[in-house]
Amino acid sequence: MANHMFCDGVARRDFLKVGALAGAGFSLADYMALAHAGELKDNAKGKAAIFVRLAGGPSHMDTFDLKPNAPDTHRGEFKEIKTNVPGVRFSEHLPKLAKCADKFAILRGVSHTLAAHALGTTYLATGNRPLPSIQFPSYGSVVSKLKEAPKDIPPYVSIPRDINNTTGFLGLEYGPFETGGSPRANRRMDVRGLTLRGITLEDVERRQNMLQRYDNAFASLGSSDQTVAGMDKFSQRAYDMIRSNRTRDAFDLTKESAAITRNFDDQSFSQSCLLATRLVEAGSKFVTIQLGGWDTHNDNWNRLKTRNLPALDAGLAGLFNTLEDKGLLGSTTVFVTGEFGRTPKINQRTGRDHYPRAMFCLLAGGGIQGGQVVGESDAKGEGPKDRKITPDDVAATFYHTLGINHRQEFHTPTGRPVMITRYGNVIRELV
Repeated sequence: MANHMFCDGVARRDFLKVGALAGAGFSLADYMALAHAGELKDNAKGKAAIFVRLAGGPSHMDTFDLKPNAPDTHRGEFKEIKTNVPGVRFSEHLPKLAKCADKFAILRGVSHTLAAHALGTTYLATGNRPLPSIQFPSYGSVVSKLKEAPKDIPPYVSIPRDINNTTGFLGLEYGPFETGGSPRANRRMDVRGLTLRGITLEDVERRQNMLQRYDNAFASLGSSDQTVAGMDKFSQRAYDMIRSNRTRDAFDLTKESAAITRNFDDQSFSQSCLLATRLVEAGSKFVTIQLGGWDTHNDNWNRLKTRNLPALDAGLAGLFNTLEDKGLLGSTTVFVTGEFGRTPKINQRTGRDHYPRAMFCLLAGGGIQGGQVVGESDAKGEGPKDRKITPDDVAATFYHTLGINHRQEFHTPTGRPVMITRYGNVIRELV
């Protein structure tokens, strides 16, 4: 799984419940009004989410939005193949995804204007166009705050890490548990902090008791400092996870059945997708996976056909099929995206450059209507043909599947009210 520098050098749930109305100052009428407006959606199909980040910016023209009738200056080397959805075609190097295209939806002509890796990544990872005055929280941090996970399960996991992750103004306690490495086929994953090396659970208990005494002594400090408070919550959850067989078993791929493991190849991205299904099955609410190497200014087609597309094909197809096999696809929203697309016009180095005006996103599960294409790029793939879909729209739709109103407000530590996603509208064809 590639994690490297790019060409530019940039390497609680909602508390409003009827039983709490009196103490919170809400009447039953207030509650019903909020529910009707979409603030509260207890019946949302999506209970957890998996976010797949294609770091570097994959070419839409060589993956899910080929233009076989475009001129030679744009068209590219790959041919189209049929999928199991009539009229929908993919790149010839995505045969496994073509066989399960009914399980996910493709968004074409997604468009924005930020052509730098860091800015585009922030936009697509938060659903908010970056501002110098505020740091918005990532999807994972928002879901971790609003979706309650079992105490002994990490609510938000990043495999292996996310260099662009931000908790924004929400605080450290809503950051990811980073595995620090990628899983290997048929192996128990040695996750730092979860594996007991040379110590027993009794040793852990004694150390925790000692830490508790110190915590009590300095409780006033933690209550007044957001960073310290976040660290304290991390420590307690880490203690719960160390003592949990459920968490350790989730990271143990040897416990998976042969019927499931055969959905994946042995590459790290594929195994990360398998691990993501196990974590969601165990109770995690948000899992981030990365597949890098899409920054193809040079040698675009050779790099895609020999490395990236086979890895993406095996991992994502395995992910969709396994979620369905486990009965989790309906309750798990999957969001796949890069930070932008790549230039439709081929450069002189047989590559494609940064291009935010047209890109693709994939959405699946959580009530998403799969087997369809929403949006369209023009004949040369240079921009939306008619309807422009923004990253804000995709974010609004993603949150909607999880029962989260994207216009709900949080407050920064200084008291400033900030919407989860300031702009954007739910894409109704998908839900």
